[in-house]
Amino acid sequence: MIIWRRLFSEFTRMSDIRLTDIGANLTDPMFNGVYHGKQVHPGDLDAVLQRAFDTGVDKIIVTGGNLTDCQEALKLAKTNDRLYSTVGCHPTRCLEFEQTEGTTAEEYFQNLLSVCQAHARSKVIAIGECGLDYDRLHFCPKEIQKKYFEKQLELSAITGLPLFLHCRAAFGDFIDILKRNKDKINGGVVHSFDGSKDEAMAAIEFGLYIGLNGCSLKTENNLEVVKAIPADKILLETDAPWCEIRPTHASSKFVTTQFPPAKKKEKWESGCSVKSRNEPRNLLHVLEVVAGVKGMDVLQLAQQVFVNTCNLFKL
Repeated sequence: MIIWRRLFSEFTRMSDIRLTDIGANLTDPMFNGVYHGKQVHPGDLDAVLQRAFDTGVDKIIVTGGNLTDCQEALKLAKTNDRLYSTVGCHPTRCLEFEQTEGTTAEEYFQNLLSVCQAHARSKVIAIGECGLDYDRLHFCPKEIQKKYFEKQLELSAITGLPLFLHCRAAFGDFIDILKRNKDKINGGVVHSFDGSKDEAMAAIEFGLYIGLNGCSLKTENNLEVVKAIPADKILLETDAPWCEIRPTHASSKFVTTQFPPAKKKEKWESGCSVKSRNEPRNLLHVLEVVAGVKGMDVLQLAQQVFVNTCNLFKL
C-alpha cells in the first residue's frame, strides 16, 4: 500500500488533476459506520475525505435531500474549506412539505430558504437535490412532486444559485416545468443522468450540464449517450455511498487505476475502504471511464470538467 501511495502521489502531482465531486451524500449514516440502523464499525469520514483529497479530488459538494439533511450538510461543509453543500428537498421526500409536524408547507419552504441565505455562495452553492422521480412514486405521488419541484425553483430565483437536479423516468414533465419557469433559473446540472441521447441534448439545449457517475455508465447504451455529450457540458460525481462502478458494468473496462482492496464492513480496518460503499476517491474512476468512452486524454477531460464546474458553481 505504501508503494501504491507513493506512485499515485507522484502521478497526481505531475498530472495536476483537480476534480470536484459535485454530488456526495456524506451525511449518510454509512460514513458513521451505521448500516440499516446498526453500528457495524467506527465512523471513518475523516479517512474517506483524506483518501479523496490524496487522489486529486479538490472539492466535494455535499448533497442535501431534505431540510434536516441540508442542515447537516451545511454543518459538515463548514468544517472543511474543501466542502460545500446544496439545499433542497428530493422528489421522493416532498411530502415533508405538507406532513412535517408543526410546520406548514410555506414554513418548510422558508426554512430551506433560511439555510440557503445563511451561507449562500460561501458554503451553499446550489439548490437541490430537487426534481422528479417517477420510478419511486410509492414514496411521493406525482402531483406532490411536481408541485414542490416548481416551488423550489423560487429558491433559485431568490438566491441566484444554480440547480442540482434529479430526474428519473419523468423527463417530459421535468423539462416542461423548467421551461415554464425559465426566468427563475440560474443554470443547473441534471445529476446522475441515465436518460436517452435525445433527453441529454434537450437538457443541454435548455442550458443545463449533465452530471455523470457510476449509475450513468452501467450499460453500453449509457456509454453511447455519454459519447454524444459535449465535453464542455459534463460534470462528474460519485453520488457516494451509492452508484459505484462495478465489475459487471459496461464501464468497468475503462477503469485503469486500481486502489487497494476494500474490506467488507464486518471486517472493517482503519485506513481501508469499505466494499460496496462508494466514496469520493472513486471519482477518478468516473473520469477514466468518461475519458475512455469519449476517446479523450484523461488530463484534457479533467481540465475541461474543472472549467465547467467553476463556470456553474462559481467555485
